[in-house]
Amino acid sequence: MQEVIRVENLTKRFGQVVAVNSVTFSIKVGEIFGVLGPNGAGKTTLVRLLNGVLTPSGGRALVIGLDPVTQGTKVRKLTGVLTEAPAVYERLTARENLLFFGALYQVPPTVLPRRVEKLLATFGLSERADDKVGAFSKGMKQRLALARTLIHDPPLLFLDEPTAGLDPEVSHQVNELIKDLKQSGHTVFLCTHNLAEAQHLCDRVAVLNRGHLLALGTPVELERKLWPASWVDLELWALPPENLISSLRAIPGVKEVVLNHTHLAVQVNRRERIPYIVAEVARRGGQILRVNPRERSLEEIYLELQQRYIAQAGLDGSGRENKEKVVKG
Repeated sequence: MQEVIRVENLTKRFGQVVAVNSVTFSIKVGEIFGVLGPNGAGKTTLVRLLNGVLTPSGGRALVIGLDPVTQGTKVRKLTGVLTEAPAVYERLTARENLLFFGALYQVPPTVLPRRVEKLLATFGLSERADDKVGAFSKGMKQRLALARTLIHDPPLLFLDEPTAGLDPEVSHQVNELIKDLKQSGHTVFLCTHNLAEAQHLCDRVAVLNRGHLLALGTPVELERKLWPASWVDLELWALPPENLISSLRAIPGVKEVVLNHTHLAVQVNRRERIPYIVAEVARRGGQILRVNPRERSLEEIYLELQQRYIAQAGLDGSGRENKEKVVKG
């Protein structure tokens, strides 16, 4: 699949501070790619580098086949950027905002009015199209800001905390709109602190801290890397045969077997061993009602990655350097 972003050893320094530290990754067309990390992790700096707003200190990037350093203006014409604070003019109406930004992006006058009406309808703003934005709720402003990022129909969107401060109902609406964007072929670069949101939306995630890329992949891939051993729970119709436990423990890769009445829990060294467990239970006459491989949430994965980084880097819980630990190490 074609790549829309390729980053190789990208670095950005501000004096002695390394905001982005030799980061490498790529993003495919049509992907929702999540970037996770605490404040100061380098997420916003990364977005600015990829849009040609900042010049890297080292490494390189290609965005839609363009170099943001030498072709930043072209890159920005092909991307839409939504910041945490909705960048809309409160003295203008919703329609006037979209017409204004459409003109800035040089959307043809023959196309712009129809596109404005379509976006107003898509984001549920048609009935308030001629009201001043200053009277809008935060959720409405955020929806208008998201519509604004699409006014020039960019193939790539950078969304920074798109649901921050929104109530659950509006957050759900915005998330559904993001999924619709993926279905229509857009690529989304999503920066968020909301781990449940990221797990629901993202195809892959990158986890950052202090400019370092700690991990990259799908939640399942990250879980398997962090915890190779997995548990699987089996619910049985009745008590299993007496020799089942010993036969399961004899299977290569089985680390632990726990039986509690008709609930069987088996730990294996790799998830790929689970089919062998199921087959052995069936071969021994066990009647299986359901099989549930245990999966960790993205929140658990994220916290584990951050804790390991803090421990390895000699930082305290706030992310500051733990000098005592560094000296002792």
